[in-house]
Amino acid sequence: MRKLSTAALGSSAAAVALVMAGAAPAGAINSYNATPAPERTEVGALVATWDNDDDPTTPDRVDWVCSGTMVDADTFLTAAHCTAPFTWPANVRFYVSLDQDVQTGLDDAAEAHPGDPAAVARAVGVEGVAHTEAGYPGNSADSHDIAVVEVPAAQMAARWSFTPATLPTAGRLDELGPRGLDATDFVVAGYGTQEARRGPGGHTHPGGGVRMKAPESFDALNKTWLRLAMTAPQGNGGACYGDSGGPNFAVLDGELVLVATTITGDAPCYATNVVYRTDTPTARTFLAPFVDLP
Repeated sequence: MRKLSTAALGSSAAAVALVMAGAAPAGAINSYNATPAPERTEVGALVATWDNDDDPTTPDRVDWVCSGTMVDADTFLTAAHCTAPFTWPANVRFYVSLDQDVQTGLDDAAEAHPGDPAAVARAVGVEGVAHTEAGYPGNSADSHDIAVVEVPAAQMAARWSFTPATLPTAGRLDELGPRGLDATDFVVAGYGTQEARRGPGGHTHPGGGVRMKAPESFDALNKTWLRLAMTAPQGNGGACYGDSGGPNFAVLDGELVLVATTITGDAPCYATNVVYRTDTPTARTFLAPFVDLP
C-alpha cells in the first residue's frame, strides 16, 4: 500500500512491520509540474500521536502521517492504511490539520511545548475519531482502503474556513468510460514527499508537510481502482509518500469532484498513482453513515 509519511514509517514499529509484510509505501506530490495549493482549503493532513517506549500511558511521538479531505463539516476522508488499528500502537490518537504548512506548525509547536506531543498535536490540529472500513485490507480487486476521521464541526469551523469537497454520484467514472476519462483533467493534492532522489546513502524522498497540487492524466479504470499517469514529459505531476488518503479530483462539468483517494503506486513516485474510487458501491456504503451522498 502507499503512503504513510516517511517520518511515520521510520518511527512506528507497527507501520514498518506492515511495509515489510509487503505493503508498498504511499506517495507525496512530486517536485515537477507541482505548485502550492493554498486555495484547496478542504485538503488536510492527518496528524497522529502514539507511544513507542515502555510507558504506554503518555504519547512520546507526534507527526503528520497521511493526507485527506473534508467532505462535510465534520468528516475527513482518508485511507484505511493510515488509520487501521493493527498498524498502530493501541494508544494512537488522530488529529486533522487544514494548515497549508503543517510541518512548520509542528516544528513551531515542538519548540513551544517541548516533550509534550499531545500539546503539539493540539496546537496544529483538531482531535477526531477514526473509523476504518471493516473489510480492509481486502484483496487486489477491492482493498477496502478507505477511512474517515470524525472531528467536531464547531472546532474545525473556529480554526479554518473551508468548503467541503464534492463527492461523485454512483458509478460516475463508469459513465464517462475510457474515452471520456481521456478527455478529463485530473488534479492530485496532498502533503507528501517528493519523488526519489539518489544520494550517497541511496534513494531519499525529500520534502513533505506542505499542501501541494499537480495535474495528472487518465491511464486505466478498474472496478474499484483508477490509475492516473504522473509522468513529467506529459506535463503531469503526481503523488508520493505521505499523500495517502489525499484527494484526486476530476474536473466534471466545470467542477472539481473528489473521484478517488491516493493509495499506492510505483515506489520511486515517477509513473503511476493508483487511487481508490469514491463512486463505487463499497466506498459509498462505507461513507453513507458519515456524509450525505449525491
